[in-house]
Amino acid sequence: MAVKIRLTRLGDKKSPFYRVVVGDSRKSRDGEYLEKLGTFNPLVETNQLTINEERTKYWLSAGATPTETARTLLVKSGILQPIQRAPKTDKKKKESK
Repeated sequence: MAVKIRLTRLGDKKSPFYRVVVGDSRKSRDGEYLEKLGTFNPLVETNQLTINEERTKYWLSAGATPTETARTLLVKSGILQPIQRAPKTDKKKKESK
């Protein structure tokens, strides 16, 4: 079973509210999930984010992979470290004869 840490959408039209959950990747976005880890409210100026750090670390150690959006939120909360990417290198153009 492929387990992912992702967001489920709640709230009315044009007023989103999200839950950070752990769920099977084969289930629908707003469908069944294994455990609720926290909440995220993007409408508040401070982007209110609450995450249960202990349970999140447990699921990460158990092999759950966060989605890109969930990873961004986990980095903001200090649970994960940002990905260090290699600097871009200029590819030399092939010289035509």
